[in-house]
Amino acid sequence: MKIGLIGLGKMGYALALNMRDQGVDVHVYNRSKEKVDHIKEEGIQGFYDLKTLVSHLDESRKVIWLMVSAGETVDALIDELIPMLKQSDIIIDGGNSNYKDTQRRYAKLNELGIDYVDVGTSGGISGARYGACLMAGGDPEPVEYISDILQKISVKDGYGYFGASGSGHYVKMVHNGIEYGMMQAIGEGFDILKASEYDLDFELTSKVWSNGSIIEGLLMKLMHKAFMESETLEGIKGIVDASGEADWTVEEALRLKVSAPVITQSLFTRFKSKDDDRFSEKSIAALRNQFGGHKIYKE
Repeated sequence: MKIGLIGLGKMGYALALNMRDQGVDVHVYNRSKEKVDHIKEEGIQGFYDLKTLVSHLDESRKVIWLMVSAGETVDALIDELIPMLKQSDIIIDGGNSNYKDTQRRYAKLNELGIDYVDVGTSGGISGARYGACLMAGGDPEPVEYISDILQKISVKDGYGYFGASGSGHYVKMVHNGIEYGMMQAIGEGFDILKASEYDLDFELTSKVWSNGSIIEGLLMKLMHKAFMESETLEGIKGIVDASGEADWTVEEALRLKVSAPVITQSLFTRFKSKDDDRFSEKSIAALRNQFGGHKIYKE
């Protein structure tokens, strides 16, 4: 099976290399020529024109994976792709789309007989490259059709099918809300350590916490990596962007009348970071840059 991947940002580029390594026949397209040039040097077939990419996919059933920014970009791409596709072809949205947008797009494509699968993708750039965490939603048949690829590019036990359209993006949305809370706790912990009377080694602290402690895990390991690069996170401003998923999680908690104070407060703290430069925010900014290549603001 050939798969066409559209979007060679940090995650899309890494995912394409992951697919290649796992024996997936991946073909790619990106609007900027330079990224296509680079990935062709990696041995992946790249195209500078969307129609040409689609024409090189399996005629029996085309499979196209979108790895682009959520929102209008996804809608524009779908509209551009529709005339090139036929019934039973599959579009996969691997970005961080709002699940309500996913449901709307599913209904639109379903009327045309085109299958639409949502795949929440986690694990950061490293996960996309070497084994992602994938959360799929959509009709059972198209998900089953691509399940071999999904399992090949995911880490062991890191793939799941969650049900109807939007469920994959819904699970990923809540995942990102939880991530906000965990990162906030890590940042606040190091803020307390920095304010104490002890002359503490943050690189050593994060290293020890990354090995055998109850709070060990990927985020702590990446915090350790950030402190290895700079013990004081020198040059990083404590400004932390909020990319939208936690907003949606909080909105959903309000709709369902579910108490979610940690996630809500972590989101509000990111808003606060725009006008108050604390070490906790510097820590979170460095941590986000480590796992997702997210922008950091320099002092």
